[in-house]
Parts: sequence; C-alpha cells; structure tokens
Amino acid sequence: MQKILIVEDEKAISGVLHSILSDELTDYEFVIAEDGLEGYKQVEKEDFALVISDIKMPKVSGTELLKQSLALKPETTFIMISGHADIDSAVSCLKEGAYDFISKPIDINRLITSVKNALVKETLKKENKNLQTENKTLKKKVSKKYQMIGTSPALQKIQDMIEKVAVSDARVLITGPNGAGKELVAHAIHNQSDRARGPMIEVNCAAIPSELIESELFGHVKGSFTGAIKDKQGKFEQANGGTIFLDEIGDMSLIAQAKVLRALQESKVSPVGSDKEIKVDVRVIAATNKNMQKEIEEGKFREDLYHRLSVIEIYVPPLDERKEDIKLLVEHFSGMIADEHGTATKKFDDKAIDALKALSWTGNIRELRNVVERLIILGGNTVSEGDVASFVRK
Repeated sequence: MQKILIVEDEKAISGVLHSILSDELTDYEFVIAEDGLEGYKQVEKEDFALVISDIKMPKVSGTELLKQSLALKPETTFIMISGHADIDSAVSCLKEGAYDFISKPIDINRLITSVKNALVKETLKKENKNLQTENKTLKKKVSKKYQMIGTSPALQKIQDMIEKVAVSDARVLITGPNGAGKELVAHAIHNQSDRARGPMIEVNCAAIPSELIESELFGHVKGSFTGAIKDKQGKFEQANGGTIFLDEIGDMSLIAQAKVLRALQESKVSPVGSDKEIKVDVRVIAATNKNMQKEIEEGKFREDLYHRLSVIEIYVPPLDERKEDIKLLVEHFSGMIADEHGTATKKFDDKAIDALKALSWTGNIRELRNVVERLIILGGNTVSEGDVASFVRK
C-alpha cells in the first residue's frame, strides 16, 4: 500500500487532515510526523506517494524539509500548508518544486482536490518512468539482436565503412548472400547516424506481391483499387525523418522501380490513386543477394536506379569467408538463446568449436544460429564434438 506523509506540529490539524483524507483515500496508508526533522527522517526511510507539510514548524521548517527531501529524492511530490503570513514562503516553495500550497484556514474541498490531482500526477509520473525503463530495456534487447559479432578482418572492414558512412546521408546498397547479416549492417548504419532517433522502416520487397508493392511503399487512397477500404500511409511516409530499408531490392518489379527512382530524385511520393505529392525526408538503404550487374544486363533491374542506390556499396561476405568469428558467434547465440529459454548459458568445448569451423555454412550466420539452438537443446551440459557429429547434418 502506498503511503502519504503528513508533517504538522499542531496535533489538532494533523488529526483533522488524517481523518478527512483517510476517508477519501482508502487505498493509502498515512504516516504523521510532528515536526520537520521527524518528517525528513521519514522521507529518508521510505518513499511516499505524497508529502503534505506545514511551512512553519520547530527544528526544521517546511521550506527546509522540501529542499532537503527533493535533494535526496527529487521525485517526491509535496503540498505545502501556509498561514496568511507565509504566502511569500509558499510561493518560494512552488519555485523550489512543491506541487501546490493550501492556505490556512484550510478549505477542505480545495485540499481534497489538490491531493487527488497530485496523486494522479504522481501515478502518471511513475507510469512514465516505468515506460521509460521498459523502453530502455527493449532498446537494449533490440540493440543486442542487431549486434555485429566478430573480430575477423572482413567484419572489421565492414565496421570501418559503417563508421564512415553513417555520419552522411549517402544511400547504401548492401550486397551478399542470404543469412550473412545484411540487415545487421543496415541497422548499424541507422543507429550510428543522426537519424537514429527517427524511425527505421523495413520493407522485404521479395515478400510483397508485385501488385501491392506500390501501395506498400507509397500508400493509397480509399477506393483506388479493390480492397482499398481506407486511406493507407506508405512506408516512405512512415520513415519520414528516419531510414527506409529496402531488403531484397533485386526482386522489385520494374514499375515499382520507376516509382522508387522518382521518389529518390524528387524526395516526394504519390499514394496510389492520388495526384497529391507528399514531401519525404528519408535515407534509403537497400540490400540484395543478387548479382545486380547480371540483373541489369537481363533487363530485370534499372541501371539508373542501381546507380542511385549504390552511392556506397558494402559487401557482406559469407560465413565461410570469416570462420574465425564462429567461436564468438556461438558464445553470443548461446547467451541469447539462454535468455529466451530462461536457462543457464551452455558452454561449447574447443573441439566442438573446431568441428563447427570445419563445416560449410551455406546458410551463413542464420544457419549457425539455428544449429547452436539445436545443440543447446539436444547436446550435453557442455556441448562436445560428439554432439556436433550427432546433431548437425551436412
């Protein structure tokens, strides 16, 4: 049960306050202190939802109690009680951080209203603090999810490029095989850029039917096609002020490519079925596992769009070209999987790591992650070379 502290040297007044407020606020427990010094000791000892304090008191005044308490616990909410001669002191208390002051003789209705409003404010403040804590926790989880693990020269080269590229708004094309970590590179660029506070909107161009890709990217207006029952904001508009990540850009239709090219040239988009142009401020990062020169030669991808997208090109090599990172990746995935399953982290012995390094990883890091999870579930307390031989089929 949350507590309210009443600091008042006149027992008659503190008794009346306690009686009235305890009837109104049955979910709260009340503590009474007879002077400012005792009040401060209570604040030191406990966290109060609210402190109601007189200003003129022996030993420590209400003004000093307020200052000392807020220095110790800045989140504490205070309502001050003042006599007419103490109005200047009450105003000073507001400047010091008090929520409100009530003049004597006390207007009971005014007091109850102020107390309830202060408690609502305190509740909202705590909810906001909890939300911020949850947000920080979530960001840490997301950050861990997109963490790039390894010390190989190939990965170091990528990280050096990311550091240089992130500070600009240059468009980036990330190439490399499926599962190699192209998405991690895109997130690293966004997170290290000036746009990190803005949104990062991801679009898997291969997963969206060609007839819907324009609507997905640029939005549509109600009635523009069958099934368009209301206006829809497109991904470019959602990414305004941030980054849009066009994954598997090589699978985008030529019609959609033309519209993307126009959006990049003019920084404007037009929803399907509308003549309206919407200004967008978006950084574009694209990724593909295809040979783009071959796609251009075969007429499947526009050369002008390719040059627009590939101001900077970052190649992410397959895991087979950076096997020295496998040990660190296994340790990283083992920790992540233990967190997800709520279990202790399993260790992999050196021979198990060597056995994993000896394999060919056509599915790259994504495949390695799945294999690590399988070995954690099926292997011994310490994953051994025998576990790798038994549970990893190549």
